[in-house]
Amino acid sequence: DPNDIVTKAIGDLTETVNKRLDEIEEKTDTSKLEERLDKIEAKSNRAKGSDDDSDEQAEIEKKAFGCYLRHGNQTPPDDLKALTVSSDPQAGYLAPAEMSTEFVRDLVEFSPIRSVASVRGITGPSVKYPKRTGITNAQWEGETEEAEESTVTFGQLEVVPHKITTFVDISNELLSDSGGTAEAEVRMALAEDFGKKEGTAFVNGTGAGQPEGLMTHADIEEWLNGHATNLSADQMIKLMYDLPAMYRNAGTWMMNGTTLGIVRTLKDGDGRMLWQPSFQAGQPETILGRPVVEAVDMPDLESGSFPILYGDFSAYRIVDRLSMSILSDPYTQARKGVTRMHATRRVGGRVLQAARFRKLKMATS
Repeated sequence: DPNDIVTKAIGDLTETVNKRLDEIEEKTDTSKLEERLDKIEAKSNRAKGSDDDSDEQAEIEKKAFGCYLRHGNQTPPDDLKALTVSSDPQAGYLAPAEMSTEFVRDLVEFSPIRSVASVRGITGPSVKYPKRTGITNAQWEGETEEAEESTVTFGQLEVVPHKITTFVDISNELLSDSGGTAEAEVRMALAEDFGKKEGTAFVNGTGAGQPEGLMTHADIEEWLNGHATNLSADQMIKLMYDLPAMYRNAGTWMMNGTTLGIVRTLKDGDGRMLWQPSFQAGQPETILGRPVVEAVDMPDLESGSFPILYGDFSAYRIVDRLSMSILSDPYTQARKGVTRMHATRRVGGRVLQAARFRKLKMATS
């Protein structure tokens, strides 16, 4: 029957069209397009180094460092790859970036001199600074007179970094069971110890096997207080203005907390307080309009002591040769079940220009 043939042909055509429409709809499925776009975006983020990848990498480095503390050179190769190899001749592995940041932050807290001094990083065993020790000798001459020759003398100042080191024995069981807490405590203990030792050296260091301190430099001029125990406001003002204006206007006071408490009670001849609080967040308190650094290593108000230093601290140079190197030794004390961690730091300090400082002496003559 012709009608049946036509009906069958129409049915076959409709089925073919519906299948084709289903294929088109499947290819244009929005959910699958979104899935493909998500995959492309994920690949792009990995190439750029997204925050999630950075956090994941930091966690891998932290776990690898903890594994190295426990196993030393027996650490699996995959964990060793996650560590940063130290360039120090003694070899070893540096702490992950997060740990190094904690060290720097703690050192600033315990060494306030770093916040005002000039700090440089070096790669050699020392650094030398050329120094001009004199000026020319110009003279007034007549119209037909010949000029006189002058000479300029030069010298050198060398700043040598010195090594400060210690080691800590820590139980292998404690390292395994603490979940990273023991490592954090070791980091904090080292930071506190190294920071305190540095701060003391920057103030009172002898320069022999340690940095030269500000208060031990023989060429810094002293200003007499006029009394052995009672602090004089007038003498502090005179000490400040004894410096040339260029150094005075860039100066900073340094004293300990006990002395600072006494200075807060002093007034000038017109009854104005020498000390003024900070009126803006992040700004330091001031004495006679200049900032003050509280250094715990400065001496108290005693007869013959030097409790106050004023000057331009950019003339005190701190050089860092090695920030903080930690070397794990799981073998030496293996019979005792402990891992020995060696910590080393190399730093130097020296006064480059004594003329930029003045120190107050508690004495009458």
